[in-house]
Amino acid sequence: MAHKQPNLLVWHGSQVTAEERRQLLGQKPVTLWLTGLSASGKSTLAYALERSLMDMGRMCFVLDGDNVRHGLNNNIGFSPEDRAENIRRVAEVAKLMNSAGMIVIAAFISPFNYDRQQAHEIIGAANFREVHVSTSLAVCESRDPKGLYSKARAGTLAEFTGISSPYEAPEQPDLRIDTNISTLDESVNQLLAIIDPNYPLRIQKPS
Repeated sequence: MAHKQPNLLVWHGSQVTAEERRQLLGQKPVTLWLTGLSASGKSTLAYALERSLMDMGRMCFVLDGDNVRHGLNNNIGFSPEDRAENIRRVAEVAKLMNSAGMIVIAAFISPFNYDRQQAHEIIGAANFREVHVSTSLAVCESRDPKGLYSKARAGTLAEFTGISSPYEAPEQPDLRIDTNISTLDESVNQLLAIIDPNYPLRIQKPS
């Protein structure tokens, strides 16, 4: 990997302030960092929240673990070191998007406390909200939409979080959501509330 040469790098400031971007978009930029086991419901929540925010006229975007690995991070694996680099890159992207005034919804297993703390420091405390999608391993494994847990149990999938690699649950997240207990609408409402308590709740769909 090429190393940067600090003496050749100069930070260029913008003529546009963060407050100007905020006023233009009419929203406060924030990153919701959704962490949890595979099949816990992170992506489902992220895209439902994105839909609700867009319906309210809010500029937002989902950074999803699988999607990011198709492009930006397609050159890294799943070792602890690679996972750390994956999260670092995503956090830097989220910071840039927040600087543009956008709401970012990051849905990543991000199993290690150290890596999530690094993301917190990169993005900044003012814009970072940690959400633990706390659905239990038993429930996630029973869902297993991609068949990954089955492969991990069979020993054909290495470094799989919850089976052959640990998951370190957040100790004090801004919010915990168990998708086996809360409905999708209830969960989205909770997410909306930690972005802005003044946002309207997600409309309940008729049964």
